[in-house]
Amino acid sequence: MNEIANKGFILIVDDNPTNLSVLSAALTSKGLRFRVAVDGESAIAQAERNQPELILLDIQMPGIDGFETCRRLKANPVTENIPIIFTTALADIESKTKGFVLGAVDYISKPFAQEEVIARVFVHLRLKHLNESLEQQVRDRTAALQQAQVKLVQHEKLSTLGELIAGIAHEMNNPINFISSNIPPLEEYIAGVTEILQLYEKEYPHPADSISKAIADLDLEFMLKDLVKIVESFKVATERIRNVSNSLRTFTRADSDRKIPADLHQGLDSTLMILQHRLKDNGDRPCIEIIRDYGELPEINCYLGQMNQVFMNILANAIDAIDEAIFQGKMSNKVPQIIVTTKINSQNRAIVQISDNGMGVPERLKQRLFEPLFTTKPVGKGTGLGLSIAHQIVVEKHNGTLEVNSQLGVGTEFTIAIPQE
Repeated sequence: MNEIANKGFILIVDDNPTNLSVLSAALTSKGLRFRVAVDGESAIAQAERNQPELILLDIQMPGIDGFETCRRLKANPVTENIPIIFTTALADIESKTKGFVLGAVDYISKPFAQEEVIARVFVHLRLKHLNESLEQQVRDRTAALQQAQVKLVQHEKLSTLGELIAGIAHEMNNPINFISSNIPPLEEYIAGVTEILQLYEKEYPHPADSISKAIADLDLEFMLKDLVKIVESFKVATERIRNVSNSLRTFTRADSDRKIPADLHQGLDSTLMILQHRLKDNGDRPCIEIIRDYGELPEINCYLGQMNQVFMNILANAIDAIDEAIFQGKMSNKVPQIIVTTKINSQNRAIVQISDNGMGVPERLKQRLFEPLFTTKPVGKGTGLGLSIAHQIVVEKHNGTLEVNSQLGVGTEFTIAIPQE
């Protein structure tokens, strides 16, 4: 009972001094705190300012009666959950039914029996506290389930993506290695054939007319020079594909069981490489400019595969924000731009800042960006899990922080901070 008594206060609403005296004495005897209102209007005003645990409400009062007072209290979101017990001499079924329909939880008949008042008050205080406890447990369990869902989705996404990209990288490596390993002998063959043709031209400067015509039709001199250029372009192309393959493997490094020293710049570059197709001019907007403002970063002890997923989610959101701003015609005078900055701060933490000059986020939504299933994107264009997963990886897995600073119409900046160890 002491625990209930210390929770808050009870509001007594009655214009009769005798009734107030009896109810006050009953509550005081059990250590229950109370306040008094003598009419419906003042009762409503008091309940709005400071919500009581329970209201003992007389029906017959000057001004608005108890029924109207109850109706107004239940219509107000601030006071709608406060239990109301009517105190009345009206014992007819119609009056009681009306009270229950309006939202009252009980009746106490006049004249009052102190034991009955105390018993009913404690029953409804207990019910209210049990209900509040149950609601809190539901909220806690819902939050826990959402976190579990985010962890499961994050694990499944990374696992599935890792397997898919590892398979693609493996399939890419076989033909690329074949082409790359055959370029040097091809260069030797071309050089040898060129040398023989040059010797032939030197020894037989006046070949037959048919051979001269074939050489002219083929433009042999140009072809020999162009063959060298073609082989060089093969070398450049295979090197680029090898870089893409390496970026894919770096992005999905299988290090989820333990932290390892890793180069965050390598992770950022591999992520940007994978997103290259989204950064290019797509007809609706010009190429998005990437500015790398990299500072001196030592190798950071982290789960690089998971950190790369954080970079991917934030960079992909930045591209979406720029695309949306252009679609709405709000970037006519701006060059689409994403700036990636890295440094070590005064607390010896690795800082990665990713900022865009896209749509920006309204202040009222900014604090909800990391909530599971919350998204600012149109229906069908976002799951609401990307930033929640990113937040969980940075905060829970790396003991870091992920903060957002955004201004509507100007852009958004995400700041990741993780310890070096």
